Amino acid sequence: MFRNVAVRAARLSGRRFQSTVSAPVFPQAEQTFTKLSQEEQTDVIRRLNDVMKADWRQVSLEDKKSLYYATYGPHNHRRPRIKPGDNTKVFIGVVATIAVSLTISTIVRNMVPKPRTMTKEWQEASNEYAKERNINPISGISSENYKGKGFVKTVF
Repeated sequence: MFRNVAVRAARLSGRRFQSTVSAPVFPQAEQTFTKLSQEEQTDVIRRLNDVMKADWRQVSLEDKKSLYYATYGPHNHRRPRIKPGDNTKVFIGVVATIAVSLTISTIVRNMVPKPRTMTKEWQEASNEYAKERNINPISGISSENYKGKGFVKTVF
């Protein structure tokens, strides 16, 4: 049994596993494919597809690389859209948009009159009302030894 395995391995080791195709259909695809016109690119892809219909083991490595580049390479609609300097333009645009929005919100906030409940007199009156009505007698303004400001807040 082991002898048969050894004989088979010896026979297979003498076999040629390289491609039998002599000349690749489209050599050096990375350098030349993008320089071709659209019609020539389509013709090259069609020829490479015809080669790929043959036995996969007989196709040269160069043809496999060419077909891969023609199918998935960075050309035509797969070309990167980001150019040098685009990141700074996006950053400046975002910063400018944030600055404009902060400016607009500050202007609108300053144009609106303050609510009458935000005056110091109203808040002090709210403290007196809470003490009269005994609001929150355990830990709030009506409790013994309360040392907080109550409803008086800093006015914005």
